Amino acid sequence: MRLAQKNITHAQCWVHSRRYFIEAQKEHPEKATEALQQIAKLYQNEATIKKLGLSGQKKHQYRQDHTQPLVSHFFQWCQGQLENCGLLPSDPLSKALNYVLKREASLSVFLEDPDVQPDTNHLERTLRPIPLGRKNWLFCWTELGAEHLGIIQSLISTCKLHDLNPYTYLVDVLQRISQHPASKVNELTPRLWKERFADNPLRALIDPRHPQRQSSL
Repeated sequence: MRLAQKNITHAQCWVHSRRYFIEAQKEHPEKATEALQQIAKLYQNEATIKKLGLSGQKKHQYRQDHTQPLVSHFFQWCQGQLENCGLLPSDPLSKALNYVLKREASLSVFLEDPDVQPDTNHLERTLRPIPLGRKNWLFCWTELGAEHLGIIQSLISTCKLHDLNPYTYLVDVLQRISQHPASKVNELTPRLWKERFADNPLRALIDPRHPQRQSSL
């Protein structure tokens, strides 16, 4: 999900959509498999993009040229199956088709923005250490403490997604926040902080790179 202060663009996950067709394979092996094969072609294109090292406009153009037609055909195919196969609403294939058709716009976001992935697997991998250690997070003393812990964990995970050192980021932000305009607090989120402050972050006093430490040497 991509968040702005006033706009929210919800990018849905193709892997989650794919699971509904896997569940429908038992009753509709041919149709469900055909849907899965079409989705697999999208990921073949993503593998090619990665292999070629494409990014930015080149990545966007490749998706427009090669993936956009596949996505359009997939949704047309889904609509056709829903209209012509006489499926009951409770049928697993009907549920799979309705699931993706209701999310056509959000499943297509990655075609317009090269920074958006077609799924959320990378986010789930980053957040995995949190549920794995959930027994350690049981005792936060208060609900407020648990909430603050969740915020810190989310910030650390987001730093990792943007190739930031969490320690460097947190040391800077905890010092900077007292003098930063509250109306521009979004600039202190990891992605925007990287663009504005990462080249010259505020250092801890014990850091040898802190200006006061360097001037005393």
